[in-house]
Amino acid sequence: MADNDIPITRRSKPWALTFFGLLTAGGLVAMPFLAGPANGEEMPDIVRFIGHFHPVLLHLPIGVFVLIVLQELGVIFGRRHHGQVADTSMFPLFFGAASAVVAVIAGFLLFQGGDEYAGNALAERHLWGGLIFGVAAILTFIFKAWTVALSGNPAFYRSLLFASVSIMGFASHDGASITHGENYLTQYAPDPIRVLLGLEKKKQKEDKSDAAPVKTPGTQLVYADIVAPILEKRCVQCHKEGKSKGKFRMDTYELLVKGGAEGPGLVPGKSAESNIIVRVDLRPEDEDHMPPEGKPDIEDPEVAIVKWWIDNGADNKKSLADFDVPAAIKEAIAKIVPAAPGGTKTAETAAPHAAPKGPDQALAAAVAGFAKDFPGALNFESQQSSLVTFTAVSLRGNLDDVAFKKLASITPQLVTVDLSATKITDQAVAQLASAKNLRLVRLAETGITDAAINTLLKLPALESINLYGTKVTDAGVSKLSALPNLKRLYLWQTAVTPEAVKALKAKLPSCEIILGVAS
Repeated sequence: MADNDIPITRRSKPWALTFFGLLTAGGLVAMPFLAGPANGEEMPDIVRFIGHFHPVLLHLPIGVFVLIVLQELGVIFGRRHHGQVADTSMFPLFFGAASAVVAVIAGFLLFQGGDEYAGNALAERHLWGGLIFGVAAILTFIFKAWTVALSGNPAFYRSLLFASVSIMGFASHDGASITHGENYLTQYAPDPIRVLLGLEKKKQKEDKSDAAPVKTPGTQLVYADIVAPILEKRCVQCHKEGKSKGKFRMDTYELLVKGGAEGPGLVPGKSAESNIIVRVDLRPEDEDHMPPEGKPDIEDPEVAIVKWWIDNGADNKKSLADFDVPAAIKEAIAKIVPAAPGGTKTAETAAPHAAPKGPDQALAAAVAGFAKDFPGALNFESQQSSLVTFTAVSLRGNLDDVAFKKLASITPQLVTVDLSATKITDQAVAQLASAKNLRLVRLAETGITDAAINTLLKLPALESINLYGTKVTDAGVSKLSALPNLKRLYLWQTAVTPEAVKALKAKLPSCEIILGVAS
């Protein structure tokens, strides 16, 4: 007798499963009401610690539910009878529902512990999307259990399954929008897909002959033409619509002045009391320092310009001609702003390794192509830059020399690289020799030796190097004195001696060497 031919009276009914499943679903729905508004400052560290696992855990239910849908489609369109719900195992659905609950709880803790999510409509929608998906996953499992127990028609269970996956898709899209911006998935969509999604077609590239001429120094608006591009490059990625950390947006002048959870963003006439400057001036190891660790620091000429603008009233209408501009500020502006036609310097010649205006289609496609092997690891420095950041935070022990070699084609575009706690060795670091724009590299807790330092010496743009917990010695570290732009060097838990540090400091007086706190 086949399994589906077993009389209903002989099948055990999933009453216990139903009770505990509904109890769990009710608990998920009740969490936001019981916890109240998010307030990261009052949350204990354990909440934030667990919450930060959400980006890792969320991939489990996504993968499992996609597999279940494929299995069900195989049954529906295969040779087997459409009504045989038992043809697919119960365990994948149980695991999918259970992993969804765990991912949702971690996401809820991340929301509660993060100041940047409070009051963020997109983050709140993502939170509720995840909660609804978690409940739908539980109900799908319960309905399948009853369908199997009663040998019933699987149509309703399958409808609920497909609905759950649809909800999962919407919630996942919102999550990607929070992390990468609301147009992350559609930025490079072809016009037919954009039309299907109800979006405007891409604007055709403007004819260069019709482009607006470069403004002369006297007509440049200080905010719009000089300060705003600096903020766009360094800050707006994390302080914009859909992703406003600390409830602070910097993508418009009005919102920049208004500020966020910590008060006004700036105080006209007082740069030392302006929040954006206070954060920038903090020591790099301070957790409140901006930009945060992993993001390229705002450069000294850029800081000088923003401070000067604030101290002179932070007006968004005045041009350079309205000010008596000090020589130091003129020099700083010349380094980052194109000169007028016929001038002596442009943005391309002011710095030896200035970034192009933005990624071309080939480079964008290449970066997107690595998403499968390096999920979430590669991003462009900004929308206007063709330089790429790489972080192995989600890969860790899975990244070795062989895997890193796959990135050889885009290595010259790398501007920051975080390889901490991976399996890479000196061989992988040798690949970075072509990354002439590299400003920050983290090699903490890897197997690199002094041989890696020989590669780093070929990268004169380097500003920050983290060698914490590696096997480097005095012989290798002493060579770093040849890097003229080095500003920070992390050396704690290495074999480097105080004498070698002192000698290096004498040769690089502007470099901050961090040795950690003595135990």
